[in-house]
Amino acid sequence: MSMLRRRKPSEAEKKPPPPSQIDSSSSSGAAVAPTEKEKEKDAAKVAAEAAAGRRERRVRWSCIDSCYWLIGCICSVWWFLLFLYNAMPSSFPQYVTEAITGPLPDPPGVKLAKEGLTARHPVVFVPGIVTGGLELWEGHQCADGLFRKRLWGGTFGEVYKRPLCWVEHLSLDNETGLDPQGIRVRPVTGLVAADYFAPGYFVWAVLIANLARIGYEEKTMYMAAYDWRLSFQNTEVRDQTLSSIKSKIELMVSTNGGKKVVVIPHSMGVLYFLHFMKWVEAPAPMGGGGGPDWCAKHIKAVMNIGGPFFGVPKAVTGLFSAEAKDVAVARAIAPGVLDSDLFGLQTLRHVMRMTRTWDSTMSMIPKGGDTIWGGLDWSPEEGYDCNTKKQKNNDSHVSQDVNAESDYQLHSVNYGRIISFGKDVSKTPSSKIEQIDFRDAVKGNNFAHSNASCREIWTEYHELGWGGIKAVADYKVYTAGSILDLLHFVAPKMMQRGSAHFSYGIADNLDDPKYEHYKYWSNPLETKLPNAPDMEMYSMYGVGIPTERAYVYKLAPSAECNIPFQIDTSAEGGQDGSCLQGGVYLVNGDETVPVLSAGYMCAKGWRGKTRFNPSGIKTYVREYDHAPPANLLEGRGTQSGAHVDIMGNFALIEDIVRVAAGATGEDLGGDQVYSDIFKWSEKIKLRL
Repeated sequence: MSMLRRRKPSEAEKKPPPPSQIDSSSSSGAAVAPTEKEKEKDAAKVAAEAAAGRRERRVRWSCIDSCYWLIGCICSVWWFLLFLYNAMPSSFPQYVTEAITGPLPDPPGVKLAKEGLTARHPVVFVPGIVTGGLELWEGHQCADGLFRKRLWGGTFGEVYKRPLCWVEHLSLDNETGLDPQGIRVRPVTGLVAADYFAPGYFVWAVLIANLARIGYEEKTMYMAAYDWRLSFQNTEVRDQTLSSIKSKIELMVSTNGGKKVVVIPHSMGVLYFLHFMKWVEAPAPMGGGGGPDWCAKHIKAVMNIGGPFFGVPKAVTGLFSAEAKDVAVARAIAPGVLDSDLFGLQTLRHVMRMTRTWDSTMSMIPKGGDTIWGGLDWSPEEGYDCNTKKQKNNDSHVSQDVNAESDYQLHSVNYGRIISFGKDVSKTPSSKIEQIDFRDAVKGNNFAHSNASCREIWTEYHELGWGGIKAVADYKVYTAGSILDLLHFVAPKMMQRGSAHFSYGIADNLDDPKYEHYKYWSNPLETKLPNAPDMEMYSMYGVGIPTERAYVYKLAPSAECNIPFQIDTSAEGGQDGSCLQGGVYLVNGDETVPVLSAGYMCAKGWRGKTRFNPSGIKTYVREYDHAPPANLLEGRGTQSGAHVDIMGNFALIEDIVRVAAGATGEDLGGDQVYSDIFKWSEKIKLRL
């Protein structure tokens, strides 16, 4: 074996000879040695080509390079701004704001403390859907390292790290509506459960801070946290949450000199506490066994914030197509992204898979049918003008109902048509609409039968088939009375589970023994308020924000695993109907709950002695006209009427703090109304 190594040829030696040399050698038939001048010329040429190659490699720029550069710039700027924010004095933002806008008013807690108000009645907060934190107690292998870490609320870091694992652990069992095998997710406890939804995004924190200004502390404040995914009765079955709330309220009353509690529910928490008030009076084992006078002994006032007493239309679209106005807008901006299998995530299908296991979402399906929400040719809000902006006066406590005839819109909107397939259908007289009944349509011809992954994303649409999809579209228009049949048709398993826990009708005889079942307790039209004549009920909500009320739909482009229905974002009202924007008909509300749902019961249904309020509990409507923040430094604003941002509204907070300190509704000035809720209530023909 030879020990010699062959010398590695240089770049110049690897270079093929110039064509002139090849030609000359081939013509002469013999190799001709290059001259020194030719060698120098060749070496210079090689060096020039090498330098050109280096320049070419240096200037080449790929998309990945651009992404890294952009991410680096964003991170650098973010870190720099974060450094400046932490380095500046805590009073600097307020100083800048006051320099621009003038001196800021004192927060309500500071203002009322100067007036001499002090803590009196214990306070109970009841959070709504979504806003309460959830943490992991037991999970599958993909969730290793997340014990007692927040899966909902907080930073949402796990969504980005392992999205499918996150969806799996936040979903409930399709059959029982309880924990899936091997998974336990539980609500966070204490005031931190819902003070902030995410870092910097307050929910209850501002109200808690203002109550603390007049002397409240944790022993006189209680966050009634619960797993908002579960049906209301199942929170008791699994976690004994209702029993815990009962015991805690009893303890707070007994340790505070017998002073009754002020309960402050928000959003879906309003329905949850309605359920609780019936549960606590009902005999065991279905109820809490507190007796018919429990609420009278323990509750001073229930101050409902943004309460969806009759449900919300956007709950229908969430269950029907996993979207609402904001999702539809995002889809219009980036077509196909939410529906595509992007990075292995079929985004909207996974959202639908998860949310359709949350029984609580079915508590917010519209209640009362056509009697409350209107039919094909009428609605209580008929004539509402989306362009009209009422004069704001949140400091006024004068009870008034704005009934100006100028609000009447010549081109009336058929708000009773909650879902219409096509813009023309949403406006066509009912006599000219040919509806083909979908209820007995034959399902089949499964459009996803060949793809097993469609069945893994549990939406029930793979069982509907093209025949069922066409039948839904051919019915053309759906009111609140037919929405339930629609949902039973497209999602029978989900609705079978939900119907065991919730009801959506109007009671003919409230003394009928069937209404003693818990499925009726969260529907104000199928249950009575407690026998507590000294208790007060408030409806407190924002107005002046366009709020979803009805939708224009279309069939989605056909594709395997697709959700077959979409909001038609191309449907615009133009000058003839400015209430129609991007396929959504808008009405007055707080951006989530229409005024009709939030205000009717306290404006009329419970007002005085009615069959729904036999003891004559006093009711008050307190509306807060929305005013957006004046500048970016003002954050989410102190006069906001938006569904969550209203929790930082100074006027609302002041009302709550005054009642907690001992005031009554009359002390606040009675009703405070900016909308047409009293006029709309008169159009509803409900036997009281």
